[in-house]
Amino acid sequence: WSHSGVARLYSDIQRNGYRIMYLSSRAIGQATKTKQFLDSVKQDDVSLPQGPLILSPDRLLLSFNREVVQRRPEEFKTACLKDVASLFPNLGSRAFFAGFGNRISDVIAYREVGIPESKVFIINPKGEVTTPHSRSYKKSYSTINELVHEMFPFAAKGKAKVDEVWNQFNYWKPPCSLLSDEEEWG
Repeated sequence: WSHSGVARLYSDIQRNGYRIMYLSSRAIGQATKTKQFLDSVKQDDVSLPQGPLILSPDRLLLSFNREVVQRRPEEFKTACLKDVASLFPNLGSRAFFAGFGNRISDVIAYREVGIPESKVFIINPKGEVTTPHSRSYKKSYSTINELVHEMFPFAAKGKAKVDEVWNQFNYWKPPCSLLSDEEEWG
């Protein structure tokens, strides 16, 4: 199954100049079925964009043990993301712009490689998308796509890039810290 709007959102993100990478802690033996699934997702004549699929090089039982028994799939994902980031040393912590996942282990892995919390999206089984710092703020892939140009500004080479710290989405989105009376009045 796939959630409504995911194909259009990911395709629009890719059109804005970003590369899509699919990462799963599934065993390498599940590569064919996983790839077939990704290739089969088509919504309103829009398919998921092409991108590398990275799976655990471990066999099924080792991957199953890490993910289900030990409940630590982030170990593989973090190591994998760090390896991929090392291929782009000139980008430093900006090798990854955003991350979509469905578990807290995804949040852990994305934090470890420097993805800002405002760009980490967690999707629950109902298709509701939240961020780690605002679990009550729920959107869908389709409503996020309405803001795709603000959240994923055009990033093609040779074009001006919006400063991520000061764009409309990040400026207004993070929660404000409260000052005590002493700090406020000096």
